[in-house]
Amino acid sequence: MANKNTPDKENLNLAGRYYEVEDYSKNDELSSGLATTHEQVSDTYMEGEIMPVIENVNGKDLNIPENGYKTE
Repeated sequence: MANKNTPDKENLNLAGRYYEVEDYSKNDELSSGLATTHEQVSDTYMEGEIMPVIENVNGKDLNIPENGYKTE
């Protein structure tokens, strides 16, 4: 029986795996998970922050107003 604290080679290969473009076309669970996570991170990054703030020199967060341009 293997010791639970001893990492096996398969676990080390899984832990060191990164997203690859080919993951979208693969059918295994790990590739599917990596592709889904990549899509979610990409969407969140492109969307931007919902509640943007600026931290001033005193450490207080200042909200950025969501006002558009004034029309004349």
